[in-house]
Amino acid sequence: MKTLAIRRDFLAANSGKRAPMPGFVLLVRDRDDGDATMRIGYTVTKKIGNAVVRNRMKRRLRSLARDLLPESGIRGADHVLIGRNGGIERDFAQLRTDLAKALQKIAR
Repeated sequence: MKTLAIRRDFLAANSGKRAPMPGFVLLVRDRDDGDATMRIGYTVTKKIGNAVVRNRMKRRLRSLARDLLPESGIRGADHVLIGRNGGIERDFAQLRTDLAKALQKIAR
């Protein structure tokens, strides 16, 4: 699993499938380049809070992705997790359930 770093990749993922959840939004776009590697990106805007809050949210998203994407993620696709306002207060187990639901929704 690689990390997305280039803005162009984040913008391209925006044209893919989306699954909004209470604590985050999951974007998934199939790359169609023949490479089976999954890539993941994280973004949390300043609307969510200061740097401490945004970094905490990103750490939670990274941990979720590390747990669930290897089994449930879509091979050869870019995944982007966008943190939302409720993501910090939301229970971690609930966020995990939400990500599993979002991945199932997109896989259909």
